[in-house]
Amino acid sequence: MLLSFLSWFCTSLFLNVRGAKLPEPEVKMEVLHKPLLCHRKSKYGDMLLVHYEGFLESNGTMFHSSRVHGDKQPVWFTLGNREVIKGWDKGLQNMCAGERRKLTVPPALAYGKEGKGKIPPESTLVFDIEIMEIRNGPRSHESFREMDLNDDWKLSKQEVKEYLQKEFEKHGYSANDTHHEEMVEDIFKNEDEDGDGYISAREFTFQHDEL
Repeated sequence: MLLSFLSWFCTSLFLNVRGAKLPEPEVKMEVLHKPLLCHRKSKYGDMLLVHYEGFLESNGTMFHSSRVHGDKQPVWFTLGNREVIKGWDKGLQNMCAGERRKLTVPPALAYGKEGKGKIPPESTLVFDIEIMEIRNGPRSHESFREMDLNDDWKLSKQEVKEYLQKEFEKHGYSANDTHHEEMVEDIFKNEDEDGDGYISAREFTFQHDEL
C-alpha cells in the first residue's frame, strides 16, 4: 500500500513539474550611482548611449570594455528591440542618464549554451553599465507624436513627407520632393496594413525602419 502510494505521488509530482511553466530567470540589479536630477527614465523603444564593462562571474575576467577596447566609444542601441542580450533589455529599464548599474545576468538571458567569443557556454555575466544619453527611438510614442502634426493619432502621407524632409535637411541633405514622394509611397505600401490611407499608432509602433 505504501509503495503504491509513493509510486502515485512521484508520478503526480513528475507530471505537475513537467507540465508547469518554469519561471523565467531574473537579472540581479544593483544601482552603483544615480544622478540628483533625472529628467526622464529609459523605457522600451528608447535609444540608449552606454559605456560598459563585462566580466565573467566565475573568475572575474573582463571580456570587454567599451572604454578600453575597440574605438573606446560608448555604444548606441534601442532598448527592448533585441539588439542586445535579454539581460540588458530587462535590466536597463527605468534608468536615468548618468546612472550606473551592476547587472548580474544568468546564461539564459545572455549567451546560453553556445557562449560567444571569450564567453564560455553557460556563463553568468556581470556588467557595469552607465547610461550616457537617452533619446527617443525611431518607433517611439514621442516620435509618433512629433510626426502627427494635427494630433489625430494617425499619419497622413503629407505628414510623413514633411517629417522626411526635415530629417534630410537636419543631416545636411538637400530636399528632393520626387525622392520623398517615392519614399512615402514605399512606406505606406508596407505600413498601411488596413489600406485606409493612414498609418495608425499601432501600425507605426511595430513596422518600418525608414521612419
